[in-house]
Amino acid sequence: MRKFLVAANLLLVGLLAVVALAPNPTSASALRGDPAWGVDAAHTEVNFSVTHFFTPVTGTFRDFDVTLNYDASYPENSTVEAKIAVASVDTGNERRDDHLRSADWFETDKYPYMTFKSTSVRKISADRLVARGELTIKGHSREVELPITLLGVKQIPEQMQEMLGGSREIASFRAAMSIVRGDYDVGVGSWAANLVVGDDVGIEILLEAHNR
Repeated sequence: MRKFLVAANLLLVGLLAVVALAPNPTSASALRGDPAWGVDAAHTEVNFSVTHFFTPVTGTFRDFDVTLNYDASYPENSTVEAKIAVASVDTGNERRDDHLRSADWFETDKYPYMTFKSTSVRKISADRLVARGELTIKGHSREVELPITLLGVKQIPEQMQEMLGGSREIASFRAAMSIVRGDYDVGVGSWAANLVVGDDVGIEILLEAHNR
């Protein structure tokens, strides 16, 4: 279970980056590449789910950084980068989390971060985008596609902007995909890891961004 949780977390990092990038194309006024536009980490989650035998086990990453540059008029010019501290993995079980940080899984002493860097973005519909980019986990890099859905964009009334830290607009996104942990050598060294923990890791990114 620990290994698949680790893989899931890594994937989530990549998805998070994608989510941040995707929302811009779906809104007319939000995410216009304003350097003041940033991800609200307090209302953003990078989650994953993997099966232990038949039971889904979930987890999250607590420490991450996302840089977003979005061009609403030409989404293909948008870019996004994400950096996730693998040691921040949290499955609600300290013993399992410590095992995920070990050489059996993420080997965080040697590979402290998972990263995602977009290479292209395409618009599918008014509220759907796909970001393609390089996801790197444990030194292994692969091209992945991250489907993104814009959940909504809201203008903040002037009288409420100060209360919300000066935010003028708020946009929310959801990104979801599945990866194979073995593609990144996460949890492949034990028969138990292969027999007990599922190969496929489901990833869901829930992201909120503010334009100040």
